[in-house]
Amino acid sequence: MKSTESTIRAASGPADTTSKKPPVSLVLWASVIVLLGCVLVAIFAPYLQPYDPTKFVSYTPFQLSSSQAWLGTDVLGRDVLSRLIGGTRLTLMMALGATVLAHLIGDSLGLYSAVKGGWIDLVLCRVVDVVLSLPKIIVGLVVVAALGSSIHVIVIITGLVYSASVFRIARSLGLDLIQQDFVRVAQARGERTAWLVFGEIVPHVIYPMAADFAIRVSFAILFMSSLSFLGLGVQPPLADWGGMVRENIEGIAAGSYASIYAALAIAVVSVALNLLVDASGEESAFAEMQK
Repeated sequence: MKSTESTIRAASGPADTTSKKPPVSLVLWASVIVLLGCVLVAIFAPYLQPYDPTKFVSYTPFQLSSSQAWLGTDVLGRDVLSRLIGGTRLTLMMALGATVLAHLIGDSLGLYSAVKGGWIDLVLCRVVDVVLSLPKIIVGLVVVAALGSSIHVIVIITGLVYSASVFRIARSLGLDLIQQDFVRVAQARGERTAWLVFGEIVPHVIYPMAADFAIRVSFAILFMSSLSFLGLGVQPPLADWGGMVRENIEGIAAGSYASIYAALAIAVVSVALNLLVDASGEESAFAEMQK
């Protein structure tokens, strides 16, 4: 009897442990929907705001939700919903701009350093080590306090601060790829460094750098929101999420949720970006296993 059961098991083949798709699609789609919703709100912000976010709609600060102000009013009697929508646009635009800058600098220098090697690689790595050794928030506070808290300064300093981390990742990927045959063949042909970087290596690092880009956006949001919370970020009457938390935090004692709405927006977008990267990574790993 046992031999018959063994024969049946052998005929049916080994148990398929990789055919089941991991339950990450729901997380992936939920993250995409949340982020797409935020992007749409940012794009159509001027048409979605019930009021001008800089205008007063009530003489009562920290007014609770009403038909006049759906999410209540802030410390100065402005509509919280209008400022939250405007803050979504400003926060995402600044975070995206800073992340693009960080990747332009970090990816270019990191891959260039990996390809060139020698004293160029040594000098760039030591400079990056110095930048990484400095506390980011302290650097941001010093620079913004010295140069002013304009939007351009905040975006540039955020991009520069995070370009060091991007450099390390890009250089590591580049060092792995320059050992591959297709890069060695291009080097043997006498191709220039620009072609080796952008023609041979960049197409093979797009996915990992795209994943880092998404994570870096969440880091940029948290960094710039921290500056705003400390009073050195976006200045009134403009609104970003960190600034809204700082302006309205005293309203919690009065039962107002104005600061909590902005804090939730920061948390939701940051978590959604991280879950998107994790879920898409698992999906890609599963697809590779199925090949």
